Amino acid sequence: MQQIISFIIKYKYFILFMLLEIIALNFTVQSHSYHKSKFVNSANVLTGGIYNKIHSFKQYTSLKEHNQQLLEENVRLKNKLSKTLINSTHDTITVIDSLKYFQKYSYTFATIINNQYHKKHNYLTINIGSKKGVEPDQGVINSKGIIGITNTTSNNYSTVLSILNENSKINVKLLNSLHFGTLTWNSEDYNILQLIDLPIQADIKEGDTVVTGGRSTIFPKGIPVGFILNFNKKNNSYKSINIKLFNDMSAIGPVYIITNFDKKEINNLEETVY
Repeated sequence: MQQIISFIIKYKYFILFMLLEIIALNFTVQSHSYHKSKFVNSANVLTGGIYNKIHSFKQYTSLKEHNQQLLEENVRLKNKLSKTLINSTHDTITVIDSLKYFQKYSYTFATIINNQYHKKHNYLTINIGSKKGVEPDQGVINSKGIIGITNTTSNNYSTVLSILNENSKINVKLLNSLHFGTLTWNSEDYNILQLIDLPIQADIKEGDTVVTGGRSTIFPKGIPVGFILNFNKKNNSYKSINIKLFNDMSAIGPVYIITNFDKKEINNLEETVY
């Protein structure tokens, strides 16, 4: 308290001067509309800049929450589309996925917490497991295309057999053709996979899009894979076909786990025949 009193006594003339200046400025602003408008505009610019900085900071700190909301909304939309039934009447809305592929799927989002892409047998780890309904042999995709197939699960985590694995074999097809093949990886470049078993009758060219074939209960038909980068023909067969992935497998964000509601029924039926 003594220090405050000493400060006031020491600077009393300066404090009095500043007080009179503030009073004079207030009278000037209040009595002249021009000065008042200039003052208000200046104050608005100052406070607006401060509020904008605060808003930007709040937006930055809320990015994780907003991303979570977007993921949840994407899952809801995917599931809503997948649950739409095909009906010959006009009472039911028909969506392209259901019309083309005749399969029902649901989607659950997850986050990758470990991603391998430099080995010959690469795996990923995601942050959901059997508690969320994840089982082995479920397709894993993101917004750009396929990622892999679930391998093992615990209560809260699952491993995923990456498409960057020499043991990975996925049925694929040309987007604008009925010809099918198998997607594999030669373990050389994590951005380039190989298409094998494609019949020579398939007329292909560089840039053709490759998608999932749908001849399994794991991936729906039509999930993006990549495009034909280059190929070689020899003795009336395709010696090699290189596929450039749409995904950058070294930088994968959120993923979706696919559940096929008809999987068990199809597998049980096929076991009685094959």
